[in-house]
Amino acid sequence: MTSLVVATDLERTYEVGRGLFERRARLRAVGGISFTIAAGHTLAVVGESGCGKSTLARLVTLIEKPTAGTLSIDGVDAVDPPRSEVGRLRRTVQIVFQNPYGSLNPRRKVGAILEEPLAINTNLPKPERTRQALDIMAKVGLGREHYGRYPHMFSGGQRQRITIARALILRPKLVVADEPVSALDLSVQAQVLNLFMDLQEELGLAYLFISHDLAVVRHIAHDVLVMYLGLAMEQGPKERVFGRPLHPYTQALLASTPGLATRAAAGAPKGELPSPLDPLSGCVFSTRCPHATDQCRDSRPVPRAIDGREVACHYAERFLGD
Repeated sequence: MTSLVVATDLERTYEVGRGLFERRARLRAVGGISFTIAAGHTLAVVGESGCGKSTLARLVTLIEKPTAGTLSIDGVDAVDPPRSEVGRLRRTVQIVFQNPYGSLNPRRKVGAILEEPLAINTNLPKPERTRQALDIMAKVGLGREHYGRYPHMFSGGQRQRITIARALILRPKLVVADEPVSALDLSVQAQVLNLFMDLQEELGLAYLFISHDLAVVRHIAHDVLVMYLGLAMEQGPKERVFGRPLHPYTQALLASTPGLATRAAAGAPKGELPSPLDPLSGCVFSTRCPHATDQCRDSRPVPRAIDGREVACHYAERFLGD
């Protein structure tokens, strides 16, 4: 199976001011994440707000540059790409944003919105750009009559279809979807998720799917990456992570999602996330984990292979028999 995306120890830190006479602090949004995405597959990244999911999405879409680590997309170094490959790399990766209401220019008609990427990135004449725009509209379930309308004339689900069409107009190999259905009604969510899956099968797309909703992830993902305070807690095939979670944080997330709780789950996580400006020396989840010991508080576990997935927990083996 060909790996389209290979990320190794990706990091992204920011310097944050604390006050006039205070030293600037370092905020670690992504603290060393490694993963691969195979062509035609979906990696879902899950976790609570503030865990670094969206920052990871910005790194993969080249909106931001990682502070450390390596990232390869379609065989090209995406951290410092050769000048000759920059254009192709940006066409290879496209993004679908969370809010379809804010990601479309209200002053432009749908046809102009879809043709703009072609006008910028290709030398296609106007008739061919129009033909391709109409073709991609048909793929996402929009009709020719929608070509000349403005975004405000559409429902939320239709607007998200427009943003998906805009992402696909350059024929990318990877689409980063950052909470693409969270702003939609439940009935519309199902339609858009099914559209994502149909397009993946038809076009061979790979997805990096960012979500906090594990029920959505279970529907669409092949592999799952669970993040907490910028670090990977558990990562592996969806069936193993959902069937028998081995990290207490994964168990807690499943316990807080109706219909997904497992016997190993000890309930939703208690307390608040620690400050990312003052990271713990041990396990970052130790302040909220019901199984934490002195070893957890003193020593940070590194991801290790257990039962077909990677788990960053000193005591993951104790949950194998649950």
